[in-house]
Amino acid sequence: MPYEWTPEPPHDHPEWQLSLWPYRSLLRKDFVIFIGATAALVALPLLTLLGQPVLWGLLPFLVLMIAGVWYALHVSYRRGEVLEELTVDESHAHLTRHNPKGDVQEWEANRYWVTIHLHPKGGPVENYITLRGGDREVEIGAFLDAEERLALYDDLKRALRT
Repeated sequence: MPYEWTPEPPHDHPEWQLSLWPYRSLLRKDFVIFIGATAALVALPLLTLLGQPVLWGLLPFLVLMIAGVWYALHVSYRRGEVLEELTVDESHAHLTRHNPKGDVQEWEANRYWVTIHLHPKGGPVENYITLRGGDREVEIGAFLDAEERLALYDDLKRALRT
């Protein structure tokens, strides 16, 4: 699961922290291997064109294709650099979201009044989770997949009861 509890549940005391981040199927080290393997596979047919003028006509397009794949994966990584941290102590709940562009969004409420809500079909994504407390309702874990949000909902419900 792309989230981590500190300390691990079940929580024996009322203070805990939850960190959430998007799942990465292609790690940075695998990104380098993928780009290298793609470049090697694309260059393989070019071996038959060595010494011929047509090689110089095809080469810019193949370099442009490799650069396009690299750029698309790089942009995907940048957009996925999201971190949400929910910190709960005896009296307060505090949610901090670090967005890809560097801006930070924060929400705080009295722990006693914090409620968690699951919207199976009504939200922007399936099994949409919100926290309500104070004068605002905020989303949590919208970047997780539907099954992970269900598991997170159950874990958060148990954790907020203690």
